[in-house]
Amino acid sequence: MSGKPQDDRNQEATVYMGNLDERATDALVWELMLQAGPVVNVHLPKDRISMTHQGYGFCEFLTEQDADYACKIMNQIKLYGKPIRVNKASSDRKQIDIGANLFIGNLDPNVDERMLYDTFMAFGMLVKPASIARDPTTGASKGYGFISYDSFEASDAAIESMNNQFLMNKPITVAYAFKKDSKGERHGTPAERLLAAQARKNNALPSAGGPGGPMGMMMHPPPPPGMFGGPPGGPAGLTGANAMAMFPAPPPPFGGMPGMPPPPPGMYPQMGGMGAPPPPPPPGFAPSGANAYGQPPGQGYARFVPPPPPPPNGMTGGPPPQTGQAGMFPPPPPPPAFGGQYPPPQQYQQQGYAQQPPPPPPVGFQ
Repeated sequence: MSGKPQDDRNQEATVYMGNLDERATDALVWELMLQAGPVVNVHLPKDRISMTHQGYGFCEFLTEQDADYACKIMNQIKLYGKPIRVNKASSDRKQIDIGANLFIGNLDPNVDERMLYDTFMAFGMLVKPASIARDPTTGASKGYGFISYDSFEASDAAIESMNNQFLMNKPITVAYAFKKDSKGERHGTPAERLLAAQARKNNALPSAGGPGGPMGMMMHPPPPPGMFGGPPGGPAGLTGANAMAMFPAPPPPFGGMPGMPPPPPGMYPQMGGMGAPPPPPPPGFAPSGANAYGQPPGQGYARFVPPPPPPPNGMTGGPPPQTGQAGMFPPPPPPPAFGGQYPPPQQYQQQGYAQQPPPPPPVGFQ
């Protein structure tokens, strides 16, 4: 636990500990810091005459991550009734006081440094531990304290959010603190803000804020219309429960299966799915706006045009392609087979279309 030369110490993995009680020892500090991570060395500078430490020390951890973690969980922890200060002790990282210093007034006597730190760290990074003015004899709070941020954006947000708010049943006052070397001038002046912006630019510090949202997030397209449903504004002859009541137990639609992507235009659900193209419609017939096969209506189709007759018993095939309209898509290739069944042809016989001759079967169909 003897002190190392400063050049041999890993400065990035070393923390500074301040406001240590005189009763704190190297072994006690070692055991305390061991709760945050593996400790390599603890050094408390001693007075050469009295051989007592001077109220501060250094603790070197195994990694820089352990040191950062110790600064988060050990800062403002009370040791012998005194809140200790724990922050990084990098010799090459000089802390610049930009002037974002706030005065916190009308504090309740029960508010300590730890509570003040936890309350105001939500608005930004604190460059100094929170401090509360105390009586040197009794250690009682004088009712006010100070905090310092690393940016004016954080201090402005703290003032806007916490001024006149209740902390331990007392409304606190939050404002910029007075400068030590001036009479009646507070921090947060335009000159200080300009100097802080220039220092951030010269030191290549990351600017506040970030992208508005994660990349790669895209809106999902709306689901395709149902098997029997038409587009909005189209005919509503076979939609919803009416279509389910008309055709008993149809096979599952192509566009309604879970996990399947919506079909491209011109490939909306078609039942059947045999390898050969479907038979053409008989002369004089044109596909209707919402036919019995659930094909969505095309633009310009007349609603009164009757659908084509069903294939005779024992024959299978797909619905007639949408042809004969200018500007329409060509008939798509048939989708994969999902059952190969059709609604019963009795529905068409009840509508009076059974007197038309059935179309000839295509080549290869039984």
